Amino acid sequence: MDNLKYKYKLLINWWRSLNITDDAALAEAFNGHIINFAYNSGNIENPNVTYHDTREVFEHDGVTSYTGDLRTLFEIRNAKVAMEYFFKAFRDNMPLDETFIKELQRRLTLNTYDERRWQRGERPGEYKKGDYVTGRNETGASAEDVPDEMHELLEDLEILPEEPEKVLTAAAFFHAKFENIHPFADGNGRTGRLAMNYLLATHNHPPLVIHQEDRKAYFEALEAWDTEQNLAALKNFLLEQIIKTWAKRIAVLEKAEDEEDLKDFKQAMDEFKKNPKTYTHEEMKKMFDLE
Repeated sequence: MDNLKYKYKLLINWWRSLNITDDAALAEAFNGHIINFAYNSGNIENPNVTYHDTREVFEHDGVTSYTGDLRTLFEIRNAKVAMEYFFKAFRDNMPLDETFIKELQRRLTLNTYDERRWQRGERPGEYKKGDYVTGRNETGASAEDVPDEMHELLEDLEILPEEPEKVLTAAAFFHAKFENIHPFADGNGRTGRLAMNYLLATHNHPPLVIHQEDRKAYFEALEAWDTEQNLAALKNFLLEQIIKTWAKRIAVLEKAEDEEDLKDFKQAMDEFKKNPKTYTHEEMKKMFDLE
């Protein structure tokens, strides 16, 4: 855990040094992860979503030689449309409120509601009108309770501290509660993951990818909240995922820090050679930056 926190600190310091204030800067910083996020988020609940097809849609707005089902293709295309809205909202300083979340879900689920949901009056961008199984014998909040529960959840997150670990805790709380409420007839997972990243990005914190190969641990962490109100499991999981997401960047940062430490050490040795004398313990600690 100490190593994870060390890597997390390096990442946070780098991210905050970028001073991201507009959508172009955010897109540049998150570049290389956008397609990866869309693929993994889509594949968690729909294994027919592939990285190849996701990349084709995001880069070329279409696919060649596609043999999959139409719903999956709509889901991939919708992920791109929703991501474009994500960056537009960031540019316009939109708050994480019900209007934003409903529009995010609408874009993610356009043309994907099945006939059963449609006949029950369900529509993309609207809270659910019926109950649907969300997990092990779970249906989420009842349809009539969703508006109040969503209002309460978002009200709890209106003012957040600046400390990055507290922002990550808030993101874990939002995601756990959102999935527990399950406010929509479909698309709750994809909406919750993208909205969680919006919360992170708007509070000067790097977004993250929840990797599809880790779905078992992910669902277990969400269930820990559902059954025990235990948020630590999800927060620790998100910390691991953010380190995994930014592993290449962190490796670069670690190398740079090692090189800087070596440079400082060489300077201290040069100073020691130039001025040979008997040093006190405190002087040695200061010279070689020892704890």
